[in-house]
Amino acid sequence: MRKQLLTTTAAMLLAFTGSAFADMDAAKKFLDAEIGDLSTLDRAGQEAEMQWFIDAAKPFAGMDIKVVSETITTHEYESKVLAPAFTAITGIKITHDLIGEGDVIEKLQTQMQSGENIYDAYVNDSDLIGTHWRYQQARSLTDFMANEGKDVTNPNLDLDDFIGKSFTTAPDGKLYQLPDQQFANLYWFRYDWFNDEKNKADFKAKYGYDLGVPVNWSAYEDIAEFFTGREIDGKKVYGHMDYGKKDPSLGWRFTDAWLSMAGNGDRGIPNGKPVDEWGIKVDENSRPVGSCVARGGDTNGPAAVYSIEKYLEWLKAYAPAAAQGMTFSESGPVPSQGEVAQQMFTYTAFTADFVKPGLPVVNEDGTPKWRFAPSPHGVYWKDGMKLGYQDVGSWTLMKSTPDDRAKAAWLYAQFVTSKTVDVKKSHVGLTLIRESSIAHPSFTERAPKLGGLIEFYRSPARVQWSPTGTNIPDYPKLAQLWWQAIGDASSGAKSPQEAMDSLCAEQEKVLERLERAGVMGDMGPKLAEEHDLEYWNKDAIAKGNLAPQLKIENEKEKPQTVNYDDLVKSWQAK
Repeated sequence: MRKQLLTTTAAMLLAFTGSAFADMDAAKKFLDAEIGDLSTLDRAGQEAEMQWFIDAAKPFAGMDIKVVSETITTHEYESKVLAPAFTAITGIKITHDLIGEGDVIEKLQTQMQSGENIYDAYVNDSDLIGTHWRYQQARSLTDFMANEGKDVTNPNLDLDDFIGKSFTTAPDGKLYQLPDQQFANLYWFRYDWFNDEKNKADFKAKYGYDLGVPVNWSAYEDIAEFFTGREIDGKKVYGHMDYGKKDPSLGWRFTDAWLSMAGNGDRGIPNGKPVDEWGIKVDENSRPVGSCVARGGDTNGPAAVYSIEKYLEWLKAYAPAAAQGMTFSESGPVPSQGEVAQQMFTYTAFTADFVKPGLPVVNEDGTPKWRFAPSPHGVYWKDGMKLGYQDVGSWTLMKSTPDDRAKAAWLYAQFVTSKTVDVKKSHVGLTLIRESSIAHPSFTERAPKLGGLIEFYRSPARVQWSPTGTNIPDYPKLAQLWWQAIGDASSGAKSPQEAMDSLCAEQEKVLERLERAGVMGDMGPKLAEEHDLEYWNKDAIAKGNLAPQLKIENEKEKPQTVNYDDLVKSWQAK
């Protein structure tokens, strides 16, 4: 895909950058060379949208605007293809920098702390929605679009078409970020091995139920045990894949959002309320009141500890030995090498890399031997809870950016998410953000080669996957605590309970500092009094909530599986 992208880029740039003026000729050349029928708009609609951008951009022609995002395929396409096209069409010169995800956050924090306008717009994860809302240094896009940005807001933007809009909306009901790319963590499994008659018969004989997509962790564990050490196609295979090196990426493994699958926190979509999947509790005014069980939180409660215990147990027993020393990026490609039967969750952003011709997990006709399915849940999980994570990289405008520069950057943000370009961009990066693009016929045609990705995004199950929510008052400060605490559990330096006790205590130190500083006003933390688990559990139940739950003595519940093809049919029936 990347080679094809670069070829397309070169041809397209030659086609339209020769235009010296921002006009419809440049737009038509771009539409001819790059978009074609891969749009939810017909050609007349595309040209009308391009004309709007040309007209709205006139006051800003000649400006040099700088924006930044992390380096993933979607943003490479924006930087190398869409930014030059936007410049040719509008006359606004866009420099779209690509840097590491951590570097994006560092630049954003520096701009927040110094007030210096480093970038005119940022694509940063919607995990920061609680940070942006409380610090009030990011512009409310709702207010911006109604006031100073009204003349540069595309009437065809169609906010309701963005599937991640609820993730970028704060408790005040205002939109603070515009989704640009989105992908989920889903269960991954070898569809061909699960449908092999001998495997099915052997599994049924050993465990007494059908081999299929695991609905709960008990079934996942049985499947992991069944496949580990089994010989398939002359190779010993593994029933699980993960990673365990004490590294910043280990934190993502858990904030994105392992504890939610176990059943940590409360019911609530997109996030548990009043206790979210991080275990942080807020009061009725959305003020964080604690992380530890002693303050009504759940970061070190039975569900969280159970999740860490299972993570460590499965990593040691069912994954390749090398996995314990791997980082996120090192472990990601391993399932595509053909020796792993299932993985609890895989980022769907890897889809393009998992369908490359010639891989052991791809058939000769280009269809995958694997499938995505909903992640199984742990014994503490209850109906109404979130079930997994979606990463939503979203456009953010800072108040420290001058109005004219923010307006010009906002035009670019809307261009790269517009209905004209979104279907094509979605095919390149497979990071779907618009309902209309997901429903486009071109994805129906391509779906058989994407292993269930499109079926999932068209399913009612999708809403149970969400990013970090608004309970987190300072994502950069709090997120960095996770990898260190989990790393201590992974290395054996601390028990799971000790690691989570340490994590919640460190999180509360941050909350306490924020409370003392008062920088968030009446939106900032206000720590609650301390009581024991039983007290807070009774308090939660009395209020119709769940968290923190008491420990379940038998954490090995009755295993349950479902046939993948029947699951997909049930989605389509709805």
